[in-house]
Amino acid sequence: MVKAIRVYELGGPEVLKWEDVEIGEPKEGEVRVRNKAIGLNFIDVYFRKGVYQPPSLPFTPGVEAVGVVTAVGPGLTGREVGDVVAYAGRPLGSYAEEQILPANKVVPLPPSIDPVIGASILSKGMTTRFLLHQCFKVEPGHTILVHAAAGGVGSLLCQWANALGATVIGTVSTKEKAVQAKEDGCHHVIIYTQEDFVARVTEITSGNGVEVVYDSVGKDTFQGSLSCLKLRGYMVSFGQSSGRPDPVPLSALAAKSLFLTRPTLMHYAVTREELLEFAGDVFAKIASGVLKVRVNHTYPLSEAAKAHADLEGRKTSGSVVLIP
Repeated sequence: MVKAIRVYELGGPEVLKWEDVEIGEPKEGEVRVRNKAIGLNFIDVYFRKGVYQPPSLPFTPGVEAVGVVTAVGPGLTGREVGDVVAYAGRPLGSYAEEQILPANKVVPLPPSIDPVIGASILSKGMTTRFLLHQCFKVEPGHTILVHAAAGGVGSLLCQWANALGATVIGTVSTKEKAVQAKEDGCHHVIIYTQEDFVARVTEITSGNGVEVVYDSVGKDTFQGSLSCLKLRGYMVSFGQSSGRPDPVPLSALAAKSLFLTRPTLMHYAVTREELLEFAGDVFAKIASGVLKVRVNHTYPLSEAAKAHADLEGRKTSGSVVLIP
């Protein structure tokens, strides 16, 4: 038996229960991993609340972790007991001391990267990569808007986009988060609790607007984000921390011939080859210093409910990691 977080009903942080579970042995094509560090992502909140449907009830949440392989399924090659591996994506279940994973979903963690760093960045880093390179290809001279610029993905978006030569405008909720966003490469930081971000973006861009908006906030920012775009601009809505955006009529996009997309990582890193390419690029950006990983908060796995409450309460910045 191992300890894990289990969810029997959808709801607030209090539905996260710490209890014993039986995980069994890996089958063909699987590995068993003893987790050393577990990444907390807003998608975990979405599954807990039912914004995204979990596969069944009860379930163990979590989509990201780094751990050590403790057993391999029969006939499996390429993975050995003792390997340090990372994973991000499906299946759910990382909020556990140990878990069974498909072998083709784990990637080797470079020895130079601490497990806590690895668990804090793989999902967010691969998300950042496809947002900047696939959803919309950010190039030198572009001006972009990043909401929640001090958050886990927001921090990486600012750093990576800056390295690509873009002018980065970021929104944050507090002066403290504004300082971090500046350090992470934001050329202009807007404290949206004190000023209207649409008016400020209009001022900063001399009325031209931005090429692309990266919006993980959703309901509270969506309409304003559309207003910030220039002609033929790209609206990338990849999260909804404030709730689902209101429906958008197609005619709303016609005013500027806008593009709108709602992407997820699982549709971009589909094959094993893509997974290795994405992960390799993220690890390389850490090694080269392009990405500075901010693990500003760690919690014991048993206190996942408190971590969720703090994340939703906007009491966190950067990445949050759970330690088994």
